[in-house]
Amino acid sequence: MTEVSTDERLAMTRNVMSMLEAWGLSARDILTILSLPESVKARSISRFREDEPFPDEPAVNRRVAYLLRIEHALHTYFPRNPEMRNLWVKRGNKQFGRKAPIAVMVEEGESGLISVLSHLDCTFAWDLTGSKSEYGERTS
Repeated sequence: MTEVSTDERLAMTRNVMSMLEAWGLSARDILTILSLPESVKARSISRFREDEPFPDEPAVNRRVAYLLRIEHALHTYFPRNPEMRNLWVKRGNKQFGRKAPIAVMVEEGESGLISVLSHLDCTFAWDLTGSKSEYGERTS
């Protein structure tokens, strides 16, 4: 995300923090789900709500991108009901063995984020399977 300005990164950080807090995540869970560096302590997570963007590191950037796509997909599913967006991630889902999607994301890390995003966004899952490239080869 090095091509993104500092102001844009700060706005994105605030957006993601707001979303994660609306989901009811603790500071420790936020550290885990974002794979923030060990130098970031749970007690200092509040600085990301205010005046500091997330570290510009590949692992953090990937996870932020997944979370933003999950948020976008939830907006598509529940365009007029923000409470349902937050409830959906907290409620057990048979796709995830009756676990809540947020638990899958926290416990399984990046693969959990990918699982939840794949469930919500079929185009993301389609891209992952290689179908997109196979489709392009057949139509060429």
